[in-house]
Amino acid sequence: MSAPLSTELRGKYNVRSMPIRKDDEVVVQRGQYKGREGKVVTCYRKKYVIYLDRVQREKLNGQTVPVGIHPSNVMITKIKLDKDRKAILERKNRSAADEKGKGKFTDAEVQGGAAMVDVD
Repeated sequence: MSAPLSTELRGKYNVRSMPIRKDDEVVVQRGQYKGREGKVVTCYRKKYVIYLDRVQREKLNGQTVPVGIHPSNVMITKIKLDKDRKAILERKNRSAADEKGKGKFTDAEVQGGAAMVDVD
């Protein structure tokens, strides 16, 4: 269950989206609760929803219940970092991949057809 990062986080880490988890802070971007900010209380993987601390509704008997929100409808504004999430950010970093030249062919390789020499 991934959610897009805010523009500040996107610029800082060069990563577009990340898996969402408990204790991340998010802003709802779509739906009835658009504009609401809150901290993720639970990630319900079976229902594919997340619950936020400030997004609740009142039942007829007066009891409040959390409202499930799809993770694609929120934007992460603050990440809870630990060693695993830092590793994810390092792996997904786009500028590091560009520096290594990952997945890129040079003009000489394309024109020369060096990759097709060994094909029978």
